[in-house]
Amino acid sequence: MKKVIIVFMALVSAGLTFAQTEVGGVNLPNSETFQGETLQLNGAGVREKLWIDLYAGGLYLSKKSSNATQIMSANEPMSIKLHIVSKLITSEKMMDAVNEGFENSTNGNTKPLSAKIKKFQDFFMDEIVKDDVFDIVYLPSQGVVVFKNDKELGVIEGMDFKKALFGIWLSNKPADDDLKEAMLGE
Repeated sequence: MKKVIIVFMALVSAGLTFAQTEVGGVNLPNSETFQGETLQLNGAGVREKLWIDLYAGGLYLSKKSSNATQIMSANEPMSIKLHIVSKLITSEKMMDAVNEGFENSTNGNTKPLSAKIKKFQDFFMDEIVKDDVFDIVYLPSQGVVVFKNDKELGVIEGMDFKKALFGIWLSNKPADDDLKEAMLGE
């Protein structure tokens, strides 16, 4: 009986290994389910700055796509997972990066979204430490739902905000060109 249990545990462990993708020294799940919506990992990569890995990022979609414009404009469930891999990430640095990202993704036209951007920034006010995981989930029925370490932080409504937010990683001026390509599976 012991052998059967050991073999079973080994098979289950092996299955879990295949259900993840290693990137930036961490494992991202190959699928995620948020409020009944199952999303598949479209692609994943690492956000770097000055040759330092900051976070592993994964894009999750209902069906695979490499068209950034269509993804940003789609009114479909999707998410971005950010797994912090550096001790250098702080709340202040994350908020600065968010500001820069919105400036780039909206071509400097952040004013119509300023209240929503401020609310989003507030999700990064608490201390950020290595191995924190943020899930930024768009659900058409709700808007953008943000989680930190599986705890829901809040919701921001509006397709305009979703498009600008996902544009941080997928626009023509993304946070990191290599990460954008990786998220698009290229």
